[in-house]
Amino acid sequence: MSARRKLLPKKQRALATLARLKQLYPDATCSLNYETPTQLLVATILSAQCTDERVNLVTPALFERFPDAYAMAAADLTELETLVRSTGFYRNKAKNIQGACRKIVTEFGGEVPRTMAELTSLPGAARKTANVVLAHAFSINAGVTVDTHVKRLSRLLGFTKHTDPKKVEQDLMKLIPQPDWENWSIRLIYHGRAVCNARKPACDRCELADFCASAKPATPLAAAAERSTAGIT
Repeated sequence: MSARRKLLPKKQRALATLARLKQLYPDATCSLNYETPTQLLVATILSAQCTDERVNLVTPALFERFPDAYAMAAADLTELETLVRSTGFYRNKAKNIQGACRKIVTEFGGEVPRTMAELTSLPGAARKTANVVLAHAFSINAGVTVDTHVKRLSRLLGFTKHTDPKKVEQDLMKLIPQPDWENWSIRLIYHGRAVCNARKPACDRCELADFCASAKPATPLAAAAERSTAGIT
């Protein structure tokens, strides 16, 4: 029977994991296409229960037709629904987009607000959306963006036991330095897509495995192959 792996203390592991993620994905950035804070807000609302790739197929026509908050606020709702239909839940998304843009126009002078409290007062903008907009549009780290990848991988790594995104975020904020809150999220998202697949995590080729509380131990054959590659007999 193999001995149980000894892991570094949680805080130390989190910082080591962050450093490794930065090495693995040095150019990681938001994968949604946008030119303005309003467009990023709209794209992030559309990304709920939808892939970024699909959103990026939809937004060029949407932003050409309605390029800013004023245009979105005055848009015909039926036309807006048609343009965002393929992202799913299109009626609710169109309603939230228009509601958010109307509030931006009437209460914030047509400019996307720059605080968590103000952003989360907009229809369709919960903490995840607000964190994305603040981090990528304004370089403000107000919290940790917790999407399905971040929640799943943070649990697998052993940095939280929670499933509620707000509680996951609070746990991560205690472990990760504030300037790196968005660095953590965006790089975990990349790693979730590239290696730690929800259906079949590739533990055998995961470069975070030595920090991961859930990593499957290597088989003797795989371990021997790894030692051979490293020149160890």
